Amino acid sequence: MQNTTLRRADMEDQALVDPLLYAMASRDADVTTMVRDALAAGRAQLAFHPVVTADLERRVAFHEGLVRLKDETGRIIPAAHFMPLVEETGLGRQIDCVMLQLALKQLRETPELRLSVNVSARSIGDGEWRRILDHGLLDRIAIGDRLIFEISESSAMLLHENVIRFMTEMQPRGVGFALDGFGAGFTAFRYLKDFYFDLVKIDKSFVRGINHDSDNQVLAEALITVAHQFEMFAVADGVETEAEAAFLSSIGADCLQGYHFGVPSLDL
Repeated sequence: MQNTTLRRADMEDQALVDPLLYAMASRDADVTTMVRDALAAGRAQLAFHPVVTADLERRVAFHEGLVRLKDETGRIIPAAHFMPLVEETGLGRQIDCVMLQLALKQLRETPELRLSVNVSARSIGDGEWRRILDHGLLDRIAIGDRLIFEISESSAMLLHENVIRFMTEMQPRGVGFALDGFGAGFTAFRYLKDFYFDLVKIDKSFVRGINHDSDNQVLAEALITVAHQFEMFAVADGVETEAEAAFLSSIGADCLQGYHFGVPSLDL
């Protein structure tokens, strides 16, 4: 209580100096409190975003599970509103733990489901997160064969030795791995052979308007070629039009994801 009072006093003093900074700090504090309260009250759930095959059938290959939190009134708090503030904090680890619990529960209840969830390199080394995973993989219905972890380029390189060790441990248990935001980070191509990614998700910046953007056409095709060279599936993320989908299919993308195929839904 005393620390909270002191922080509030500091913020009020700051308001006298810079009202804009004070308003931003107050907003961030409110969001953090909202996230903490939502997690404590169990107001977290997954939304499911389909990833479809790039052929004419457009069958659902798997779903990406995205965390959704609700405030005390039941309104959804957009992830973009809170993740940048908490992803590198203890709250970020808590969110990863809750996401994993929800994903494992959904996989147990839906035997035909294949599901990907995002995880940071820091959470891989978190004891509580690992206990949840190890316990979930003991299930007799082979959950690991239908679980995919998505790791961003920047996160993979941050603690690359830990990530590689984790991948080595999980491979015999059937768990798949996706490199998220492929091309947008700073993973040197020469490091790809050291990891064990099963698929890459080409960053949205290379997909947007690709049917008429010659630069994106060259870059996306190069990224797909690199993925296939390392025997990884290539998923094009952020597809919003049929024209984009058709072009990506023509240059060899294996799967497509984006609002053109549906928005994230709380129901499968």
